[in-house]
Amino acid sequence: MYKAFHENLTPLLQEIKDAGVFKREHVIESKQGRMVTVGGKEYLNFCANNYLGLAGTDLLKTESEKVLEKWGYGLASVRFICGTQSIHKELEAKVAAFVGTEDAILYSSCFMANVGLMQTFFTDEDAIISDALNHASIIDAIRLCKAERHVYEHLNVQDLEEKLIATKDKRYRLIATDGVFSMDGHIAPLKEIVALAKKYDALVFVDDAHAVGVMGKTGAGTAEACGVSGEIDFITGTFGKALGGAGGAYIATSSKATEYLRQKSRSYLFSNSLDTVITGMSIFIIDHLKAHPELLEKLWSNTRRFRKGIIDTGFILSDAMHPITPIMIGDEQKTTKMAQALFERGIYAVGFSYPVVPKGTARIRVQISASHTDEDIDHAISVFAELGKEFGVLG
Repeated sequence: MYKAFHENLTPLLQEIKDAGVFKREHVIESKQGRMVTVGGKEYLNFCANNYLGLAGTDLLKTESEKVLEKWGYGLASVRFICGTQSIHKELEAKVAAFVGTEDAILYSSCFMANVGLMQTFFTDEDAIISDALNHASIIDAIRLCKAERHVYEHLNVQDLEEKLIATKDKRYRLIATDGVFSMDGHIAPLKEIVALAKKYDALVFVDDAHAVGVMGKTGAGTAEACGVSGEIDFITGTFGKALGGAGGAYIATSSKATEYLRQKSRSYLFSNSLDTVITGMSIFIIDHLKAHPELLEKLWSNTRRFRKGIIDTGFILSDAMHPITPIMIGDEQKTTKMAQALFERGIYAVGFSYPVVPKGTARIRVQISASHTDEDIDHAISVFAELGKEFGVLG
């Protein structure tokens, strides 16, 4: 092996550690849920994307066994060879109906869906105009296609309009945004974005990974919450967060665009079919959510309870209303140490620092689940209050 390569990694890793942003992975020894086991000890879990609290439940275990019995473990093939089962087509139709598009196509992950979308449709004749705080998968997907890249200020529709005017000579212009921004919980102003797209004849793309199963009256996502259902050209989303927590993703769009993706999207054509059990279980979970609106009601009740309690203690939160609740600390090393102190007191919540978030905006991101009890939330608030004073974050 090339010796210099490994020698060069040593100081680079040390730089990350010295900056206080080295990411250590806790090894979980239990199922995902409101409680998880790490190192033989149980922790209250406040950092999973398990918004509806379904991951790790006996309900999904029972139903997944039925799917496994009927459909098998996997297909060992890509879709166009011998990897399409009727459940794949059923899920695609169900997703499209759920989020308000004509059709949908399945991918192994939302990252691959975003890459597949950008690479398939957009060339050097086009421009993609992206929110400054978009998810890394959107940023990388744009980089991997040949379209001209423009970035507008976070949530700033005036700056977006200026970028649309500046790119008026391009063949296609795509406005790209997260529906819900994962580090802050901010909600994209989709009504205003759609209005601009209509005014300037542009396309709209929304990554709804943190919104599907969470936002809107039925959990259909940001478009439903913002009153623009059926007006978004491309929606990507995942089954790996609110909808069971396993993985897999989709692009929901028009029938013609979906058919073209089946012919040309490299991350679709050259990836194995979505896992059989995830496919079947995603059908079940979408139906289960429709039949059990109390899951959404509990999620939002918990979110309001936690936000109020944290604000009352004096912490600074973003003004977004979403189960993603970033508690702003600012100092990166203090954030890392406070997150560790939380963990030592039985609260599993992760600190985020640069380069995951901009320098000076380090925070502990808490994520609320429908599975949390009132007692869980009140206990977490109490521990945060104690540590806030201990670390000088609160007066």
